[in-house]
Amino acid sequence: MILGLLLALIAGSLVSLQNIFNSKVNEHAGSWATTTLVLGLGFLASFTLGLLFEGKHLFILHNMKTWYWFSGLIGVGVVTCLVQGIKLLGPTYAIAIALTSQLVFALLWDSLGWLGLNKVPFTFNQLVGVLVILSGVFVFKLSEGRTNGGQSKIPHNRKADQTSVS
Repeated sequence: MILGLLLALIAGSLVSLQNIFNSKVNEHAGSWATTTLVLGLGFLASFTLGLLFEGKHLFILHNMKTWYWFSGLIGVGVVTCLVQGIKLLGPTYAIAIALTSQLVFALLWDSLGWLGLNKVPFTFNQLVGVLVILSGVFVFKLSEGRTNGGQSKIPHNRKADQTSVS
């Protein structure tokens, strides 16, 4: 169990780090170039390491359902949506929402037994846990931008003021 916790913590830190890198690449290359670069390099790294560690066993895929072959396409949506979310919301808020969404949908799929998962009963404790996390994201967003007694960190838009006065 400790190894599982450690690996999950490492995965979370790597996802967060990758999202920050992706948003920086997006500043210079654009959304589709970023997605292509990220997934292309990921493919090359995975393919190389797979061959290194598994050899020709990498290509033995017994009894895999057809739609699983296309699961990599989901990565296009993941990278594109997160890069745009980070651009519009900032890294911390976008990743908080993405991780909360990930938890909610994992709980939903587990509880309903979808996608070939074993059905896990939905409990009151799980509901409370999700609500606590959602509340935390809400509180985080409410407190974002507040400094020095409620003053906003958002820069004052003079041009908008000039157009409203005229």
